[in-house]
Amino acid sequence: MLTREQLLDHVWGYDFDPGSNVVDVYVGYLRKKVGSDAVETVRGVGYRFRPA
Repeated sequence: MLTREQLLDHVWGYDFDPGSNVVDVYVGYLRKKVGSDAVETVRGVGYRFRPA
């Protein structure tokens, strides 16, 4: 499981910017490619990859 802050830091090298939606946009792209069930949103925490 990764938080939005961890994704921003590890993937883009950004410090957390609460106004940025870059993580949400790319999670959407990822869901289109691998299936919406494969990437689970953990409310209040972050995202989790759930392989089939």
